[in-house]
Amino acid sequence: MFRRTMIAAGLAAALSLAISAPAAAQGYPNRVITMVVPFPPGGGVDAMGRLMADQLSKALGQPVVVENRVGAGGVVGTRTVAKAAPDGYTLLLGHSGTMAINPSLYSNAGYDPRKDFTPIGAIATMPVALIAHPSFAPGTVRDVLDYIKKNPGKINFGTSAIGTGSYMTAELFKAASGVDMTLVPYRGTAALMSDLLGGHVPLSFGVLPPALGNLKAGKLRAIAVTGAQRFSLLPDVPTVAESGIPGFEAVLYYGVLAPAGTPREIVDRLNKALRAAVATDIVKERINGEGGDPMTTTPEEHARIIDSDETKWGGLVRKLNLKAN
Repeated sequence: MFRRTMIAAGLAAALSLAISAPAAAQGYPNRVITMVVPFPPGGGVDAMGRLMADQLSKALGQPVVVENRVGAGGVVGTRTVAKAAPDGYTLLLGHSGTMAINPSLYSNAGYDPRKDFTPIGAIATMPVALIAHPSFAPGTVRDVLDYIKKNPGKINFGTSAIGTGSYMTAELFKAASGVDMTLVPYRGTAALMSDLLGGHVPLSFGVLPPALGNLKAGKLRAIAVTGAQRFSLLPDVPTVAESGIPGFEAVLYYGVLAPAGTPREIVDRLNKALRAAVATDIVKERINGEGGDPMTTTPEEHARIIDSDETKWGGLVRKLNLKAN
C-alpha cells in the first residue's frame, strides 16, 4: 500500500510539473526580468545591454533591468547566468569575448558556451579596424604588409588587453599574413588611443567607437576594417579581405542568451521581441553609434554563430597558449 501511494504521489508531482511549465511559459512574463551585463557601467557592452533592456521592456510589457555583474573579464556575470533558473527572468548580454574567447582564456571559467546557455538571438556585429597615425605612410593592407616585411620586428601594433577582441584580431592578422610584428597590449582603450594619437605607436587594431571622432577629424586614419563587408559608417574604408588578405574576417558578435533549459515558448517570445526591437530605427541608429551593424537571427542561427565563433577564437587562444587568471 505504501509503495502504491508513493508511486501515485510521484506521478501526481510529475504531472503537476508537466502542466505548470507550459502554464508558466504561457503567462510569461509577469514580473521583472534581469539583464545581466558582465562588464562595468559606461562601456560599449553596457550601452548595448541598456539599449536592449529598454526596448525589451516596451515589447514585453514588463520592466527589464540591467544588473552589472563585474569580474574576470566578463566571466563572473556570464557564469551567474549559466547557473540561474531557466525561467526567462535572467538574461545575458553576451558577446564574442565572453562566449568565444573567455572559456579558453580562463582556466576555470565555469561555463560551457554551447551547453550552459539557450541562445535567444544575435543583435549586432562589430568590426575591428586597422588604424594608423597620419604619419605612417603605407595606405593599404598590402602596403602595410610590404613595409613590415622590409622592416621585420620594428613595427609595434597597439591593441587592448591580451584576450580582448582587438588583441585576438591582431593575433589572427599575424597568423594569416605571416608577418613579424610586435604587439603592444594596453590595459585600457583610453591609453591606447592616447599613444596612437601621439604617434608613440604607429598602428593599432581597435574597436571603432573610441576612434570615430578622431577618424572624422583626420587625427587618425582607418586603413581597413575586419568584417566581411565594409562598415556602414565608414563606407570608403576597404575590408582587410579586399585589400590584402583574402578571406580574412574578424568581427565581434553581440546577442542575448538565457540559461540552458529555458522553455521553447519563452525563447520564442523573447526572440520575437528582440527581432522587433532591433528592427526599429532608434536601435539601428544606436547600434551604429556604438560602432556596430544591427542584425537579427533565429535562436538556431545564434547558436551556430556561437559555435563558429568559439571554434575560431577559442582555437586561436589554445594555439597561442594564452591564459588569464
